[in-house]
Amino acid sequence: MRAPQAEIGIIGGSGLYEMEGLGAVERIKLDTPFGAPSDEFMVGRLGPARLAFLPRHGRGHRFAPHEINFRANIHGFKQLGAEWVISVSAVGSMREDILPGDMVIVDQFFDRTKNRAASFFGDGVVGHIAFADPVCGPLAGILAASSERVGARTHRGGTYLCIEGPQFSTRAESLIYRQWGVAVIGMTNLTEAKLAREAEICYATLALATDFDCWHQSEAAVTADAVVEILRRNVATARAIIREAAGRIPQERRCACPRAAENAILTDRAAIPAETRRRLELLFGRYL
Repeated sequence: MRAPQAEIGIIGGSGLYEMEGLGAVERIKLDTPFGAPSDEFMVGRLGPARLAFLPRHGRGHRFAPHEINFRANIHGFKQLGAEWVISVSAVGSMREDILPGDMVIVDQFFDRTKNRAASFFGDGVVGHIAFADPVCGPLAGILAASSERVGARTHRGGTYLCIEGPQFSTRAESLIYRQWGVAVIGMTNLTEAKLAREAEICYATLALATDFDCWHQSEAAVTADAVVEILRRNVATARAIIREAAGRIPQERRCACPRAAENAILTDRAAIPAETRRRLELLFGRYL
């Protein structure tokens, strides 16, 4: 049976495991050529939009950042027909002006991960996408406007430093990262952004600042308990922002995301293994 279509995908991070307010909800369990996603997709209507929600860490927070099957998650959204994906993510603030409880709509990423499958290419297909601007500009603008509209303290732009985890930073690392001028620190969103771009999906991050990492001399070092407490207060705001943004997302995409892989593949098509071609059909079939 064909899975229901969803125009918008939502990836829920720490603290956001359900999407309240969805109507006509159906839970969809998907299989992908890259394995199983983190959980079932919750598909339903939010106002006029059809939306698919996936808890990044699984319901009950079962998967650590380095255990998440990012490729399966993004492929699942592609199967459902999602053209836009909003990622909600708990982050640490690396700036004095970004307070716990603030919302940050990042526009850049810096990679400090180590051992992740972060591309659909490989196994006989070589492809390189442009990634200078890793966030979909129009979608980020919608998120920022929606955040401001619901009254959240909002920061437009900033670099998300993505570390491997699951440990938080050492104090030395945190102080060095501060010197790099990054805005927030997290463990998941860059990998998603890379895969979403390859899959030609518009992607943007709604980052929820929960702490000052461990660089701040007058604040206690970050702990899981402190993060969860801030998240509890912020989840309702994040849901309100998503509801507002869902009503602002246009039906037609005018950005470059839908053509991101158009000229990416370098491999001679005759040399592509049949099994690899089958696995990539949904993503790159029109280019193969």
